[in-house]
Amino acid sequence: MFTIAQFFIALLGVVIGIIFGAIPGMTATMAVAVFLPMTYAYDLTTALYLLLGLYIGGISGGLVPAILINIPGTPSSICTTFDGYPMAKRGEGERALKIGIMASFIGGMISLGCLWLFTPLLSSAALKFSSVEKFLIILFALTVIAALSRGQMLRGIFAGFLGVFVSLAGMFSVNNGYRLVPDFMKSKMQDGFQLLPVLIGLFAIAQIFQEAEEGMHFKVKMIDGALNQTKKFSLKDFKGQGVNVIRSAMIGTFIGVLPGVGGSAASILSYAQAKSFSKHPELMGTGVPEGLIASETSNNGLTGGAMIPLLSLGIPGDSTTAVLISAFMLQGVQVGPLFITQNPGTWNSILIAMLLCNILMFLCMFYPIKWISKIIYIPSQRLYPVIIMICVV
Repeated sequence: MFTIAQFFIALLGVVIGIIFGAIPGMTATMAVAVFLPMTYAYDLTTALYLLLGLYIGGISGGLVPAILINIPGTPSSICTTFDGYPMAKRGEGERALKIGIMASFIGGMISLGCLWLFTPLLSSAALKFSSVEKFLIILFALTVIAALSRGQMLRGIFAGFLGVFVSLAGMFSVNNGYRLVPDFMKSKMQDGFQLLPVLIGLFAIAQIFQEAEEGMHFKVKMIDGALNQTKKFSLKDFKGQGVNVIRSAMIGTFIGVLPGVGGSAASILSYAQAKSFSKHPELMGTGVPEGLIASETSNNGLTGGAMIPLLSLGIPGDSTTAVLISAFMLQGVQVGPLFITQNPGTWNSILIAMLLCNILMFLCMFYPIKWISKIIYIPSQRLYPVIIMICVV
């Protein structure tokens, strides 16, 4: 079990992670990276309680700005904006937040169960993935654009190919040559475009420009009263969503197992599948719980999935678990195929820490959500300059 000190360390990690996740541009990865030096002072088990709390809290906190101000707090909250924000505009902000928090908790617990039960099986499956299978998964992910284009297929395809074109920029290994980089930019562009600044530009800065174009007061009036609960949250919001929850959690877990794919892909794939199997797909994107549940269940399903290749193969499932490798290295622990057999105590501590952090995340967000939601009442003309500054940092 855990000590009182480890409980409060986990609580501290979850709260700080939620804050980082709720501020656009300050991701769970950044939270773990910033607090990694603190782990020098702790043993490995205590350090894991802090870092896993930051990880789970950071992923979950991203739904707050996604629902309230239409800016994903983390890349994995992209699809949360599709239905969460329209609900907030209707005055159902608190209901949307509680649906998202409940879905996040369920997704995290299902993913934790998969981590506990299927680590050897899933890691061996991921190990067999060659470049051919990875190419097919990327191709499948690109076809999701068709499901999300909402009647503007040509624009969607153009945006998809533009993304592929931009991702090719940078240096490649053969003869250290460059693709799509002019001579005067070679020193700056040898690593191409990094994911985080691209996402901040696409979602945070673009949203702020849109706010400036419409006028800062317009959106405040539009979503004022979003927490007045014109329709309250109840467990009936999850009625008939059992298949959606299980499917989205499993997609999130599977995407987490595949190294380097990330939470944004899990969220988009889950949302696309929910739309494909929905009885009323035309309502997706207009503010229905179905899409919100799919997005939030999958991105928290990623947390357990991403730990599977980390602990079994020594390969991080996403950027945050890549930082977690550093924590193991600082403590002199080698992650890989022999990790679980050589470190059974640490393995059990990871499972208990993730269980505790998921419960703390739910308690810290579900009940005080009215206070967390007060971000909606901060005047936009004061909030957005701060967001721009944080995004630049």
